[in-house]
Amino acid sequence: MSLSKQLLLLISALFLMIFSVNFVSSVNNIRDYLEGEAEIHAQDTATSLGLSLSPYMVNETDPVIETMMNAIFDMGYYQEIKLVNVENQPLVNLSNNIIVEGVPSWFIEIIPMKTAQAKSEISSGWSISGVVNVTLNPGYAYLKLYEQAKSSFYYSFAAFVLSIALLLIVLRVTLAPLKQIDQMALKIATGKFETIDQLPWTTEVRNVTASMNMMSHKIEAAIRNLNLKLDIIGKKLQQDDLTGLNKKSSFETDMKHLFIGNVDAYVFMIKIDGLSSLVKEQGADKIDLFLTDFSKALTKVAEQSEYGEVLVYRFVGSEFVLLVKQTTYEQTEQLAKALSFAIAEVGEKYQRPDVAHIGIAAFNPIGTTEGILLAAKEAYEQAQLIGANSYYLRTGDDPAKGIAEWKSLVFSLVDRQAFNLLFVAQVNDFKTDQVLMEEAFSQVLDDNGNSLSIATFVSIAEKFEKIIDLDKAVILKVIKYIEEQSIDYAIAINLSTRTIKNSDFRTWLVGLVRQNPIIAQQLIFNLSAYAVAKDISAYKEFIEFVHQLNARVMIKRFETQSLSPELTKELNPDFIRLARDLGQNIAQDQSKKEFVETMKGIGDLLDISILAENVNSDEDFSCIRKIGIAGVSR
Repeated sequence: MSLSKQLLLLISALFLMIFSVNFVSSVNNIRDYLEGEAEIHAQDTATSLGLSLSPYMVNETDPVIETMMNAIFDMGYYQEIKLVNVENQPLVNLSNNIIVEGVPSWFIEIIPMKTAQAKSEISSGWSISGVVNVTLNPGYAYLKLYEQAKSSFYYSFAAFVLSIALLLIVLRVTLAPLKQIDQMALKIATGKFETIDQLPWTTEVRNVTASMNMMSHKIEAAIRNLNLKLDIIGKKLQQDDLTGLNKKSSFETDMKHLFIGNVDAYVFMIKIDGLSSLVKEQGADKIDLFLTDFSKALTKVAEQSEYGEVLVYRFVGSEFVLLVKQTTYEQTEQLAKALSFAIAEVGEKYQRPDVAHIGIAAFNPIGTTEGILLAAKEAYEQAQLIGANSYYLRTGDDPAKGIAEWKSLVFSLVDRQAFNLLFVAQVNDFKTDQVLMEEAFSQVLDDNGNSLSIATFVSIAEKFEKIIDLDKAVILKVIKYIEEQSIDYAIAINLSTRTIKNSDFRTWLVGLVRQNPIIAQQLIFNLSAYAVAKDISAYKEFIEFVHQLNARVMIKRFETQSLSPELTKELNPDFIRLARDLGQNIAQDQSKKEFVETMKGIGDLLDISILAENVNSDEDFSCIRKIGIAGVSR
């Protein structure tokens, strides 16, 4: 029950109690007053009538006596006037048993009144000649008492209604800030740190509001600092300590995004020739300076390039990679020439005319990251045969025929739902040691029963807009699996960007959840951090939509390179699963440990469960468990 209703009931009860006491006291006082007035009136009538009849009592049969008594009886509200002589024999007896209308019987029963009676002795000379008895009719007193009681009740009721109306207005004004504070607290819980600028006038509520504002500022500042720390640590984890270039893990993540985005790209494999011999000749310090200059030369060419987006990575000591997006063959060749010239300049600085060679391979949308890197390495070996600091651009085979075959296969398998679901990456809850969730992983087999590349399968489905049907089929298979196997934990389901934006899919999902309301809480929709960062508004809207269905959302492969930590409070997911690399070798890597600890702190403040993925080492598993995140898969 709300505070306003409690106060309203309490004050109404107090008012009713006070009103009841005052009303009963008032009615009793009025009754006592009317009874006293009636007795006085009866006695005055008896006395005045006795004095008036005294001269005529000499002759008891005198008609004036009855005439005078009738005159008095007709003028007042009398029930009976009786005249008796000395022997107590009645001389005149006048009575009126008329019942006064307008007074309910229950009122007379609840509030009885005394009937006013009075008598007066009549003297004739020095002797008593008779006694006159006067009894007033109580009906008139009841009528007056009832009217007074009714009037008091109506006035009191009107005062009560007016008081309640004023009370409601006062309560609404007084308690309105409490509703603002309640909404403010809920928004703080979801990561929206708002404040109430106009402080209420009630002292206690004003103090609470000021405290809430202070708390909101402090939590916002704490999360801002954690996000800043997380961003710094994340960049440090992704970057090579010496050159500042991104590591191989970043390249692999970017390649996954390429398969999803399906854009034209080229991979440059650049290797420094004879780095080990250079170390022996120049020494470690000189080599560090050489590698720094080499990386700066690559970065400068990448920044000055007008041919698409160019990203630079360092894999190992002598191995560098460039990923060039949204470019043509001719533009790629121009970039390769610029790189060759820049490398030669670095070589001249260190008296090395032949420093490195460049192998270039085109991105294959139906290939794999490993396959494309292998093709670039083969091109590098070809470049070594051409000349000093030269490059070789491998054209590759035309994949059009392969894509057509893949399209036909994908459409056929999706329409027939002829694929399997594997339930992998089981996550155990650290608090309960129970299974928290599993992830649904699609497995596609060819006619010979061999597994096909699921990345290529999904990429083709995305390219030809068949991904929505695939995602629907996966959801149906998951629900069937939950029902048939009586699963009591959650299943994570991957969704594509095209699917979450599709209105028909949302309508279909609403109908499906209505048919299976109990299972909705067991559905966790997986969203890639990279895809989320590309369209924040669309994914935020979808997450709100999923929460309305009582289902949950997980952002997977989270790292600061893909998604800013600041955006997590705006998106408000239920789970964040860290990138796989962050859990590997965490026991020996202080930076990774600090990153996960910071994420755990942010998750606690925003009520988001943090998960780790594929932690195989017992030492790493123990380290993550001590940090205290929600769970981990092995």
